[in-house]
Amino acid sequence: MRLLVVEDEVDLANAVARGLRRSRYAVDVAYTLEEGFLRLVSAGYDLVILDWNMPDGRGVDFCRRLVAGSIPTFEDRPRVLMLTARDAVEDRVKGLDSGADDYLVKPFAFAELQARVRAILRRDEDTSPVLVAGDLKLDTARFEVSRGTRPIRLTAKEFSLLEYLMTRAGQVLSQETLLEHVWDEAADPFTNTVRMTLSNLRKKLGSPPVIHTVPGRGYVLGGDVPSKPPL
Repeated sequence: MRLLVVEDEVDLANAVARGLRRSRYAVDVAYTLEEGFLRLVSAGYDLVILDWNMPDGRGVDFCRRLVAGSIPTFEDRPRVLMLTARDAVEDRVKGLDSGADDYLVKPFAFAELQARVRAILRRDEDTSPVLVAGDLKLDTARFEVSRGTRPIRLTAKEFSLLEYLMTRAGQVLSQETLLEHVWDEAADPFTNTVRMTLSNLRKKLGSPPVIHTVPGRGYVLGGDVPSKPPL
């Protein structure tokens, strides 16, 4: 999953980004609302972690515009986690009424931020933190993967890639889509990083294969695999 942290406190923004990257997410950072706007229109994000008070405006107003569709996004509108020092009940209500999916008050425990991020990202998918596809099981909270009774050790990027594929099992996903949501802005779109990571992941998952290549279209985990692209 690819996340965008919009926070003007540089040290906090970078610390949050580092922690979330250790949790297997691809993370970009914006220090102003304008920079956040530019990132949203140029890349696909699954979640925006948005500060209320920014040097060039209020995050709550930005959230309202994003939810209303007045901020064009590269792909589907991402979910929003409001991050702020405002802890009054009326502020929480205002933040949620602006369209935010959740509201976390500073200072916060990073473990709680992680849990809230996982919960938000699960809302459109499986309600359980454990994803299952056939005999393949992935625990998003414990960062564990197994196939049958065999545990599988994955790198952080392999884990993220598998999680994204499993949350969209049966869907054909292009290489560009995978690059947008599993890698951050540092990834070079002209390299074969997606293909190499997929190759290593397939080897670790073993036989029979669960990730299939759909010629001319991309990759799919499970489901019925089209033999050729549509005319």
